[in-house]
Amino acid sequence: MTKADLVNTIYERVGYSKKESAQIVETLFDIVKSTLERGERIKISGFGNFVVRSKRSRVGRNPQTGEAIEITARKVLTFKPSQILRTALNKK
Repeated sequence: MTKADLVNTIYERVGYSKKESAQIVETLFDIVKSTLERGERIKISGFGNFVVRSKRSRVGRNPQTGEAIEITARKVLTFKPSQILRTALNKK
């Protein structure tokens, strides 16, 4: 699903204009992005949790040459689905 698909779905289901639907989607993404940039977690009940985690630098290996290289410290985004979402995904 793309951003345009989200806009169209809101347009069809809620009845807002496409311009209003696009503004809703953009605003939601801006809020999520700024919240995660501040290092805060996002918990959506019935859906899951988005958390930014810090990873330390470490030594890795180039798989082709076997040469040791340093993997720099970085932040990664993780998502853990709620039990409700997991159950819905695993229904037969």
